[in-house]
Amino acid sequence: MLWHVIKRVAFYLLVIGIVFISIFPFYYAIITSFKSGTALFEINYWPRTFSLANYTQVLTTGSFPRNLANSLLIASVVVAISLVLAVTASFALSRVRFAGRSLLLFTILAVSMFPQIAVLSGLFELVRFFGIFNTPFALIFSYMIFTLPFTVWILTTFMRDLPIEIEEAAIVDGASPWVIITKVFLPLMWPALVTTGLLAFIAAWNEFLFALTFTSSNNTRTVPVAIALLSGATQYEIPWGNIMAASVIVTVPLVVLVLIFQRKIISGLTAGGVKG
Repeated sequence: MLWHVIKRVAFYLLVIGIVFISIFPFYYAIITSFKSGTALFEINYWPRTFSLANYTQVLTTGSFPRNLANSLLIASVVVAISLVLAVTASFALSRVRFAGRSLLLFTILAVSMFPQIAVLSGLFELVRFFGIFNTPFALIFSYMIFTLPFTVWILTTFMRDLPIEIEEAAIVDGASPWVIITKVFLPLMWPALVTTGLLAFIAAWNEFLFALTFTSSNNTRTVPVAIALLSGATQYEIPWGNIMAASVIVTVPLVVLVLIFQRKIISGLTAGGVKG
């Protein structure tokens, strides 16, 4: 009995420790974003004063609002294209039998395992060849490299677990492959689509290396690069307040999206785990 209580207490202490380590950096960023002046250099873990000066400065000076719009546009387009291509590709990879299907699926997965720096030089040559350097198209094109393999793999696994009888019944009724995808499979795939779409959105929203390499002006940069390049009045000053305020502005939409779609995310992540 005593050993059971000790294990239970140790478990909850471990959970509390993990939650604290995960949440504390974001909490400290929030309270720091409301500080100004000398208060930024005071170490305290409970807010004593609230000032919106950092948020006002970030949103009214420089090009941060434009960078925020760039990130939203690019991440949304990347997710939309990735899901459209992934749905059709997953149907072919899971339902259509052809030679080399498994090899193709593993090749798609292997592509996503390459580190970004390994493909950066070759991708830069492609971006320059197509004449899309310093445009949103360069980032959309490059982000597809790591979002598309992920979405194809997840949706293929999910679609493979859908009952074959549903597809056979639709074929008997004379449905074409496109009708089967849009009218039969899509309504069943919403949990997986929401999960993969949200994870792809977060990956595109937070991407830094490609955004830094393929953009050269403030008007085309995304928020991760814009935050990294925030500077103070002099080269020796680091605007911690502005950086924390910008980080909070960028993070809050992702937190809201996760909270809104948390049920779909759980359903999508656990889909296919149990067959009935």
